[in-house]
Amino acid sequence: MLPLQITRRPFALVTAVTLASLLFCGRPCLAQAEAQKIRVVTSLFPLYDFARQVAGDRAEVSLLLAPGMEAHSFEPTPADIMRINRADIFIYTGASMEPWVRDVLKGLDNPSLLVVNASSGIKLSAGADPHIWLDFSYARQMVTNIMQAFVAKDPEYLSTYLANTRAYHVKLAELDLAFRKGLANCAQRTFIHGGHFAFGYLAARYHLEFLSAYPGFAANTEPGPRDLARLTQIMHQRGIKYVYCDKFISPRIASVIAQETGAEVLLLNGAHNLTKEEMAQGISFISIMEDNLQQLKKGLECQ
Repeated sequence: MLPLQITRRPFALVTAVTLASLLFCGRPCLAQAEAQKIRVVTSLFPLYDFARQVAGDRAEVSLLLAPGMEAHSFEPTPADIMRINRADIFIYTGASMEPWVRDVLKGLDNPSLLVVNASSGIKLSAGADPHIWLDFSYARQMVTNIMQAFVAKDPEYLSTYLANTRAYHVKLAELDLAFRKGLANCAQRTFIHGGHFAFGYLAARYHLEFLSAYPGFAANTEPGPRDLARLTQIMHQRGIKYVYCDKFISPRIASVIAQETGAEVLLLNGAHNLTKEEMAQGISFISIMEDNLQQLKKGLECQ
């Protein structure tokens, strides 16, 4: 397997290497590249969508998570490991989000596989919150890391990958601006979630306070009575009228908090995965975040 440091190569170096390879190889390389697409396996939906945006029609991108599966409880099957082993590129978020990757990589026998840690170059916050894609500046860095991997594997299409990356960077910047404007003037600055601590990066970027019922990221953790009592007290004291639930985690905890406080339950999507229906509809990371913005504006009572 190729080293992960590939994600840190500057654009200038990648460009120079690419031009040299084109001069040396020429038309035969281009013909071969046309004949076979790059096989890419991704661990989570944001990576899947980012890779598709960067690659366009140059790659066959697949997602390891089955539709509707909760990401934190995922463990790869032998069939999943075979898919990774047959791929040209495997993209994952990082050790905190996918702790199973380290052991899986030890058992692979594909020396040409390019493994991409999409969090390369990103400084994780205290507590190693792995949901870095919810800070859109970090999402842009993840997209850049993915682009550099495509260029390393398929250098003949450097211009395509650069153009696609720049276009998607613009969309992420526009999304970031929409969040800044939409969350600038709100009656509340605190939002409470009945699921895992997934929105710390988003809250920090837009100067919000995020409180979670769950004590950690693992799917098998459960909040205790003191956790719920603390949150209900905060909601009463601050007049918070809404509590959020997660897409693929039971809304039971959020419902309990809502019953205790008279609050309304709203969905806030961490974008780890999609349902089968959403996959068929072609739901995108951008559209999920646009829906999240509307839910936050309602829950925070923004003007």
